[in-house]
Amino acid sequence: ESPFFGASSIAKRLFDIVVASLLVLLFAPVLLCIAVGVRLSSPGPILFKQRRYGLDGREILVYKFRSMTVTEDGQTQYQQVTRGDSRVTRFGAWMRRRSLDELPQLFNVLIGNLSLVGPRPHAIAVNEQYRKLIPGYMLRHKIKPGITGWAQVNGYRGGDDLESMRKRVEFDIDYLRHWSLALDLSILFRTAVIVWKDSYAY
Repeated sequence: ESPFFGASSIAKRLFDIVVASLLVLLFAPVLLCIAVGVRLSSPGPILFKQRRYGLDGREILVYKFRSMTVTEDGQTQYQQVTRGDSRVTRFGAWMRRRSLDELPQLFNVLIGNLSLVGPRPHAIAVNEQYRKLIPGYMLRHKIKPGITGWAQVNGYRGGDDLESMRKRVEFDIDYLRHWSLALDLSILFRTAVIVWKDSYAY
């Protein structure tokens, strides 16, 4: 069962709203500058919207700054970004190395279909692939997905091979079992520390 019911659900939602609102205000100039940079760097929309599974496996749209020349929504197919990927723009590569392309997901948090901390949502095509290969895979959808998560701060941000995905699901379910606001704060702090030097960010 999800740990988020009653007072726990209210506490986590209030935490998300307060912290996400403060971060949007703090990063407002950065958001504006990046939006201009994306617009000038290549033809296409500023925001990239991708279909993913959210709470209880319901489909949601997750927002990112567009970092590539393509805008696949991930519903029927998804190709993992690799180092030196020709689809990634020069400005997009700079953003991705610093995870700045993820900042629009703060608005997903305010809307309510993402949390600051939770299992990272995968593209629908990825879900459909791995739910058949990993027992209990869909249990990670018993809680709202997050911008960052327990798996990501433990070294499982990137990689879509079977073993990496198994470990990611293992950490996601461990988070579900042991959630607390203190754990969320710890994950956010660890994310801020590692995001600038993450070797999987490209």
